[in-house]
Order: sequence, then C-alpha cells, then structure tokens
Amino acid sequence: MKLETCPLCHATATVFCTKPKHLFYKCSQCDGIFRPKHTYFDRETEKQHYEQHENDVNDLGYQNFVRPIVEAIITDFTTAHKGLDFGSGTGPVIAKLLTEKGYSVVNYDLFFENIPERLTQQYDFISCCEVMEHFHHPLLEFELLHSLLLPHGKLYCKTEVYRNQTPFEDWYYKNDLTHVFLYQEATLHWLQKKVPFKKVEIRDKIIVFEK
Repeated sequence: MKLETCPLCHATATVFCTKPKHLFYKCSQCDGIFRPKHTYFDRETEKQHYEQHENDVNDLGYQNFVRPIVEAIITDFTTAHKGLDFGSGTGPVIAKLLTEKGYSVVNYDLFFENIPERLTQQYDFISCCEVMEHFHHPLLEFELLHSLLLPHGKLYCKTEVYRNQTPFEDWYYKNDLTHVFLYQEATLHWLQKKVPFKKVEIRDKIIVFEK
C-alpha cells in the first residue's frame, strides 16, 4: 500500500480515493484528506484557474454566499475594530460588504493583492472564505493567520467539511483540482490544539477559530 506524508501534521497517510484525476490520501493522525504534491498545479496555472472564477462583488448570489462570515463579524466586532480578508481573490466581496457598514478591512491575496506589509500587522478579525482548501502548507498558513490576530481575535473560515455526507468519490467539492487539502471535524480540532487557538466553533456555514 502506497503511503504519503500528511502536509498538515506530517503523519503517515494512505490512499483514500483513486478516482481518475482525483487521487486523495487520508491522514492516520489528523484525518486530513489531501492530494499528493506531484498533482498540484504550478503557480501560473493555479492563477489562471482562479481568474476563470466569476466573482462579481455586486452579484447578489455571491454576496449571499459570503454573508454568514459578514454577519458573524458584525455580531462579534464593532466598526472600531480592524480586519483582514485573507485570500480575497479577484472579487473582494467581504471587504466591500463590511466597508459599506463602516468597517476597516484590507485585502491580501497571494495572486491578486500580494501586499506583504499587510502580513506584518495584526487584526481583530480575519476572514478566509473558500481559501483553506487551497493551502499547500496548511499548518504554516494557519500559524501565520494565528500570528496576524490580536489577542482574543477571531478567524472566520468558510469551506466544505467532509462529514461522510456522501461517498467521497461522489463528493462534488473534491472535483476542483486546486482543492488540495480537505478537512474533517477531527482535522479542525487537531488544528485548534496544535496552532494553538483558544477554541474552534464548527457551525453549519462557517468555522470560527478564536485566539
């Protein structure tokens, strides 16, 4: 049986899915589900893939998609607090919606708004919408996000968590070739303890880590 090393916790992982174009392994320690590194897109191909996304900040469907994060931030923080949208992509809709409510939010994206100095500051809240499944080095990325939060700050993530809701081979979320690391609830709890965050709350629509 072919083994791989988990990119999150570095434990041993075994084959989990062998569907054509969708080879995945599952970690024996953190339960993370991931593609082997030799199947990753190179950086330019990955950028071209994201450029094909239709992320119009004025599209009501797109706004409704991110609204669970926006509403959670508005509930937990005031306009006196400052935030970061990490992985804002080609259409930074979260920053738009929060700015319209009087919040101060800046964007950072590896491909489309790569402004390194924004990663040298700290924030009260960070949004990370449909980003964490793209992390090539998930532990390093979460450690970075933790370091960017002020004490008692919160990280709001949106991704699809695999809960055996369908056979993995048939799960639509795995089909995006840039979705290289997928999470189960046990994976999120492992992350919370390892990084460490004070706590993690796994809600229906979003995941909230608190520093």
